[in-house]
Amino acid sequence: MKVSIITAVYNGESAIVRTLDSVAEQDHRDIEHIIVDGDSQDATLPLVRQHGSRVSHCVSERDRGVYDAFNKGLRIATGDAIAFLNAGDTYVDPNVVSRMVGALTSTGVDAAFADTLIVDRRDEQRILRRYSSRLFTPKRMRFGLMPAHPSLFMRRTIYECIGEYDAAFRIAGDYELCLRAFLRSSARYCYVHEPIVRMPDGGLSNRSWRSKLVITQEMMRACRMNAVPTTYLLLSLRFAVKVFELW
Repeated sequence: MKVSIITAVYNGESAIVRTLDSVAEQDHRDIEHIIVDGDSQDATLPLVRQHGSRVSHCVSERDRGVYDAFNKGLRIATGDAIAFLNAGDTYVDPNVVSRMVGALTSTGVDAAFADTLIVDRRDEQRILRRYSSRLFTPKRMRFGLMPAHPSLFMRRTIYECIGEYDAAFRIAGDYELCLRAFLRSSARYCYVHEPIVRMPDGGLSNRSWRSKLVITQEMMRACRMNAVPTTYLLLSLRFAVKVFELW
């Protein structure tokens, strides 16, 4: 199975090498690493050229945000399965892609996902939270629960069926796409009970209380777009789950 790994980056000179090296170390043979750069003004592109031994495509131009960048990668991707690993994120070991491909092929599902470790960006050995996908079911998306997006490996045929990310979203575009995949299209899935990605804290969805407010508002909009009955109170219940995930 050919796997396309899409990395979105903008002015990521301090983070991109870790991600490039992590993908390069994977033991799965057939990997297509796609870099979508938002016209960085720092040393990101020279570092991609220097360290991107498994980079198949590199696009560098201005975009309208991370989901616009994801869509550019999707249009290039030729893999049977597609995953997203943003600048700074890394796989926990060199066997991750092989294990996720094994989960997809052995069970015949459309998507496989696992857990993600949120780590201190100043000390990546310090784990702050384990973002678990264990509780996910499509019906629980009305409570704001979704698979950990960096851990999601999904067949390209699903994207061909449901379409691209909605670039009008700032933070919750992955949640909205999962609504289409798992609720509207009933994609078959399996959960791999282990962490497979390290993600530094401080991302779009967990920078501040303001970002949490924005993502909740966007989740509500996504649910309305997809005719999913919910309320702000129900969506806020996901914060209680996150408390129990603290390391």
